[in-house]
Amino acid sequence: MAVATKGVLFEYGLSIPPLALVFDFNPQSISRSRTVTIKTGDAPGNRTGYDFLSPLETTRVAQGVELAAEGFSVDILLDATDRMDAGDEVAAMFGVQPQIDTLRSMVEPKSQGPGGLQTLSSLGIGGARAFERQETASVLIFAWGLQLLPVFLTGVTQKEALHLPNLMPYRAEMGLTMQVIESNNPFTMADKVRQTAMTALNAATGF
Repeated sequence: MAVATKGVLFEYGLSIPPLALVFDFNPQSISRSRTVTIKTGDAPGNRTGYDFLSPLETTRVAQGVELAAEGFSVDILLDATDRMDAGDEVAAMFGVQPQIDTLRSMVEPKSQGPGGLQTLSSLGIGGARAFERQETASVLIFAWGLQLLPVFLTGVTQKEALHLPNLMPYRAEMGLTMQVIESNNPFTMADKVRQTAMTALNAATGF
């Protein structure tokens, strides 16, 4: 039996409670999308770019480019069967509900508290008005294989498949959508270095 690859999603910050999820991850279930908008300005004849005759002239074919944020779509399976078989009391009582609620907490806005601690805005611990609550989105780190990316979790869908007698789900299919954060941060910079290294490896091997 093949060992499932593990994926990790955790919050990069000081949160109550700490938000982290480790899950079995099938690399074939990931979808990535990226789009760019090419600006060709007033290229003559409504062309989609200016004329060029050599590689030295390619820099003027377009007048600019806007890179949209990269998006991820990932399907993961949460299953408490093995933990229940191993005698895990939490799994036997609550199934995968703790993992589901962790994901729901990751997508919820947070309120900034004393000492940089963050709590769910829905708890109402912050001020009564929105600007007093200082609501923010969680910065999460999505890790799998050699990749470690900072992301916003922008959507969570769940499909509960099997339930315990108390109606707690012990198997659920979760759909996650994420937006990559491509600011100046150590995770994005490291990923760009990895990307450059893999590109060089591709050129060296000829594949």
